[in-house]
Amino acid sequence: MTAHLNRTQPYAIAMFRIVIGLLFACHGAASLFGVLGGAVGSHGGTVPTGTWPVWYAAVIQLVAGALVLLGLGTRGAAFVASGSMAYAYFDVHQSAALWPIQNGGELSVLFCWAFLLLGFTGSGALGLDRLVDSRSAMADQERASQPVAG
Repeated sequence: MTAHLNRTQPYAIAMFRIVIGLLFACHGAASLFGVLGGAVGSHGGTVPTGTWPVWYAAVIQLVAGALVLLGLGTRGAAFVASGSMAYAYFDVHQSAALWPIQNGGELSVLFCWAFLLLGFTGSGALGLDRLVDSRSAMADQERASQPVAG
């Protein structure tokens, strides 16, 4: 059983990455474009362009979420997304109460830790990172096999 689970782990990570990336990108799209119910906490609509920190957070959510969803630059995008959610938790939620269940910060905490995990695991299977990495490896092999001009 363990061997089977180990073989399927890259696919489980990929499914996790896809769902987390999609949900995060949806938050950004809702805030920036007013879709899917609009900006969270403002009863619909969009956040004003350039307002600190909500507009910048929405851009990070949309871009990092899309990159993670596609599995392209997953580790870097996940690291940025994790940091933005840590900032959101400590700047917005933590001052209201100690525990996330009390201060409404559960989603920020969950996204923060989910993205931190993806920063360490990478994209798993089915990500564009693997396609880019395989092309880089093939190009490196081609360069290594060419004779050195003297």
